[in-house]
Amino acid sequence: MKVLLDILRRENAEAAPWHQCIPFETADTNATVASALTAINADPSLRDTEGRPVTPIRWECSCLQKKCGACAMRINGVPRLACDAQLADLGETVRLAPLGKFPVVADLMVDRSGMMQQLRDMRLWLETDEPAADPDALAASYEASRCLQCGCCLEVCPNFYVDGDFYGMAAAVPVSRIVAEADEAQMADLRRAYRSHVYEGCGKSLACRDICPAGIDIEGLLVRSNAAAVWKRRRKGRK
Repeated sequence: MKVLLDILRRENAEAAPWHQCIPFETADTNATVASALTAINADPSLRDTEGRPVTPIRWECSCLQKKCGACAMRINGVPRLACDAQLADLGETVRLAPLGKFPVVADLMVDRSGMMQQLRDMRLWLETDEPAADPDALAASYEASRCLQCGCCLEVCPNFYVDGDFYGMAAAVPVSRIVAEADEAQMADLRRAYRSHVYEGCGKSLACRDICPAGIDIEGLLVRSNAAAVWKRRRKGRK
């Protein structure tokens, strides 16, 4: 199998981006973008289509088993996990670029610390270790726990940007887990944060639903969180 990898490269955050086209050949019919990048970085003699040397491509990876979300990038314009994108399905030319909603560190590597700070701002952790007893709550908690925090959902969201007040589904999905298990004292603060940073900014386009690499039922979790954090409270006449 032969493909041409067209990679949007950048030396660092201040440098101008440029394209490097790298021919790649493998006998592995199950090869992924991740395995291609690994093989390219392991070959110091490799040259691109213009005869230039291919310096190591900076990108992030960890598990390479679709469990951590570290290798998220734009592949043929679509945010995906590199470890889950098989070259055989991507055409003769495969375009790779970093996620566009986050600051670029170098090449295909971005800084997602802003997303993590938003989770900290909303205090998305349980204050007690008391598990939920309701089977429905347990099911919702498990579904939400499958979130990889990869940022793919934020990449396609028309309302999210890193410094904005809307934190997107990367925050809304963990909220649905906390809502399922939090005590009433924690819920008071969580309701306020949810309304400010999720409910009031979400346009319900649900682009996130179709792009999630983990296949999470984002719409179902969003409906559940809205009911717990917004509608029940409004019916009681509270703000």
